[in-house]
Amino acid sequence: MRIGVLTGGGDVPGLNPSVKALVWRAIEEGHEVIGFRLGWWGPLNYNPDDPTSLDRCTIKLDKVKTRKIDRSGGTFLHTSRTNPWKTSLEDLPEHLKGQKFETHDNGLIDATPAVIKNLESLGIDVLVPIGGDDTLGFGSRLFDQGFPIVSIPKTMDNDVFGTDYCLGFSTAITRSVQFIHQLRTSTGSHERIAVIELFGRYSGQTALISAYLAGVDRCIISEVPFNPNRLGDLLMKDRDDNPSHYAICVISEGAQLEDGDMILKGEADAFGHRKLGGIGSITSELIKRHTGVNIINQTLAYLMRSGAPDSLDLMVANTYANMAMDLINRGNFGHMVALQDGLYTYVPVNIVRQGNRRVDVDALYDIEEYRPKIRKARGKPMFLY
Repeated sequence: MRIGVLTGGGDVPGLNPSVKALVWRAIEEGHEVIGFRLGWWGPLNYNPDDPTSLDRCTIKLDKVKTRKIDRSGGTFLHTSRTNPWKTSLEDLPEHLKGQKFETHDNGLIDATPAVIKNLESLGIDVLVPIGGDDTLGFGSRLFDQGFPIVSIPKTMDNDVFGTDYCLGFSTAITRSVQFIHQLRTSTGSHERIAVIELFGRYSGQTALISAYLAGVDRCIISEVPFNPNRLGDLLMKDRDDNPSHYAICVISEGAQLEDGDMILKGEADAFGHRKLGGIGSITSELIKRHTGVNIINQTLAYLMRSGAPDSLDLMVANTYANMAMDLINRGNFGHMVALQDGLYTYVPVNIVRQGNRRVDVDALYDIEEYRPKIRKARGKPMFLY
């Protein structure tokens, strides 16, 4: 078979190892693998009538090209947030302008038929998208229209519905815990309060687990609106009780002030998401105004998803790829590989469109004290949620 593979959405450590494992297993079993560049941009922008577009949009993958990629983070296929299901006219490739497509109520174009036509013209027998709910959501739409899909979940937020674990999450937590501990030196030296903002979008799991493992004083998650003055009072108590006279708070980028909204900025991307970020800075200013104590405000952002994957992400990346190949060899399409209850399994690809993963506040968080509180671990996955 000719297998296609792409990586979409944000980059995470674990993407390259997964691609390598897929390529090496496929080639050893007599298959051919074509990588699409820049996520869904590749199959959307390929032009069967323009031979030069082949090199712009695809790369033929073999053992030589992928030999070393598992040693680094990111994705050597590159990535984007292209969404062929909802494409603006300005983002539609030139060779597709003028063709008739269905449109949504907001005027965005459904270019799904063009993607399917391009995949078929390239002789792709099955496509393996590796991504979060947006990337895999479009993959499931392709399957709904009859194109063979096997999906691999990744996102450092760990919020893809249908699996307990997504590629990139463990490394993001590991990075966050390391940087939080490193920031203790400056925070303690100046006897300040540190407010550390973490990526996580609408799920507070990255903040919750990082705070839990790093043993920080307070943690603000996306699921629970907070009062900055109350948070400031709690942090001042923590600072006073600490012999080194400092306190640390972790805050999720999607956190909201009581009677406030998430901090959004910029234009929405192709999947309708505006950028989050800035709540850490706002919270720092409010705490300083309330307490009079100087604040260290640090946004970890892309540092959380940088560098090589840790051992857990290597394990899951390789295993997910091999599971995908098992499904492909059996012709068992329309599934996403997953971890559930500590066991590797697979679920229908369209499960990613059926819900959102969020923190179990009642079991894992103290809304009065603004910190992790593990009331119920039995029956929870290894990474609590």
